Amino acid sequence: MSGEQSHPTDCSEVLDRLYEYLDREMPDGDCAKFQEHIDECSPCLEKYGLEQSVKKLVKRCCGHDEVPADLRAKVLGRIDSIRGGEPPAAE
Repeated sequence: MSGEQSHPTDCSEVLDRLYEYLDREMPDGDCAKFQEHIDECSPCLEKYGLEQSVKKLVKRCCGHDEVPADLRAKVLGRIDSIRGGEPPAAE
């Protein structure tokens, strides 16, 4: 994918990191660079719009389910264990 003009940020980099951008998990400096690219590159803007729409649809359809408290505690406990250097427990 390549827009009409040359961009400092490559389209493949934008598309590879699109969800990082959509989820606002990207550092601010990269975020501005990506926004500039998306604003100037119509193929990337189209892909961004599509992925943003899918994300909104999933949130609307699936975002209201409550996670059981015991499952949440178990997952957070595993994350803490792994961060602490413990190997994952086999089930």
